[in-house]
Amino acid sequence: MLKTTIGKLRFAGYFEGISLLVLLFIAMPMKYWFGMPEAVRIVGSIHGALFITYCVIIAYVTLKTRWNLTWPILSVIVAFIPFGNFILDKKLHQLEKVHG
Repeated sequence: MLKTTIGKLRFAGYFEGISLLVLLFIAMPMKYWFGMPEAVRIVGSIHGALFITYCVIIAYVTLKTRWNLTWPILSVIVAFIPFGNFILDKKLHQLEKVHG
């Protein structure tokens, strides 16, 4: 997966997507149901760093592969949707097979 430019984006997308799910489905309930705001603070910080890294990798892949604006815009949008990165990953995997 890390051998291709698109593979690097897929890899980053996995971690960004997982961090969003942990934030939404573990840290937020811990904050609101169990009164542990530090869970959101910690997981939110990690998710923020992963999101910024993901955006930098999107820019890198866009420049390296000379994508039009469709893929980078779609890649950013799905980062805000739970499970969005995993759905996009299927399309990127097909694209990776074609373009290498």
